Amino acid sequence: MRIRRIAGAVAALALVAGATTACQDSRVAETGAGGKPKVTIIVGGLEKVIYLPAMLTQQLGNFAAQGLDVELQGEQSGATAETSLVAKQVDGVVGFYDHTVDLQAKDQCIQSVVQMANIPGEAEVVGTASANSITSAADFKGKKLGVTSLGSSTDFLTKALAAKAGVGADQYTPVKVGAGQTFIASLDNGGIDAGMTTDPTIAQLTNTGKAKVLYDMRTVEGTKAALGGLYPATSLYLNCDFVQRNHDVVQKLANAFVATLKWISQHSPEEIAAKMPASYSGGDQALYVESIKNSIGMFNTDGRMDPSGAKNVLEVLSSFSTNVKPRKDSIDLSKTYTTEFVDAAPKG
Repeated sequence: MRIRRIAGAVAALALVAGATTACQDSRVAETGAGGKPKVTIIVGGLEKVIYLPAMLTQQLGNFAAQGLDVELQGEQSGATAETSLVAKQVDGVVGFYDHTVDLQAKDQCIQSVVQMANIPGEAEVVGTASANSITSAADFKGKKLGVTSLGSSTDFLTKALAAKAGVGADQYTPVKVGAGQTFIASLDNGGIDAGMTTDPTIAQLTNTGKAKVLYDMRTVEGTKAALGGLYPATSLYLNCDFVQRNHDVVQKLANAFVATLKWISQHSPEEIAAKMPASYSGGDQALYVESIKNSIGMFNTDGRMDPSGAKNVLEVLSSFSTNVKPRKDSIDLSKTYTTEFVDAAPKG
């Protein structure tokens, strides 16, 4: 059983009560090493450049500087990460903001407290063998398209591109291929014709000539062209009840992530790559630096949500989602994100 950390005069009594509560029912951050608040965050792909701020925050010591004991867990799919959060197996997720909207349509309250990027940092890549037959999303019909998993943000984005081109989700085959080497292998063996992925996988594929980029959502311009506006993506999102009951802990998390975003804006891709675990480069540091260089422009410097971007996420999801479309008019975006914590983060 976990020991719950409750601030205030009744701390001792609360600790005793917390010890008798099952861990999945926890609404209050537990206590970790040295009496520090313990927070477990699952990341939908720790090695992906789009989620680089999570591990970088750990590597820079920004969690520790806030007096937090943070455990980062890796998971290839944002859909699986989302499920772990809803089941209260973890405290937070570094993943795409669109899950907060999708989950509200399922009567779940999840809130982004740090919005690290206003674009996806993803690209639809086409295998060289299919380059002549897939020149736009209109050609998705009858094709096998790779996604990390069904219900993931790569799945959402693929459906969005298809819908915009008049192709229904039932007119192509989504294939769960994960990311990295499993994605590349599926493209190599014909398991998929094209797919949605991120750096460093994009850089590996384009540098070897195995694929070309069809839709590039690593830039603002490319995102607007593909999705009709901004599409806020990488974020730290938490259960609403955790946010309400752990204000101080959430503020410290926001402080740590905002400090990292500022650090990113002040350092080169080479300097950023040097701070990351050596294994993330896959033995090719130059290629890893290139992949960071290609995607680093996606990150903002203050962790704030772009309100027009949040509205566009709702528009995009409602164009294809059987969950969101019928409830579009009742979705309350103000419950899916807050800038309260990043606004209060140190500006220096």
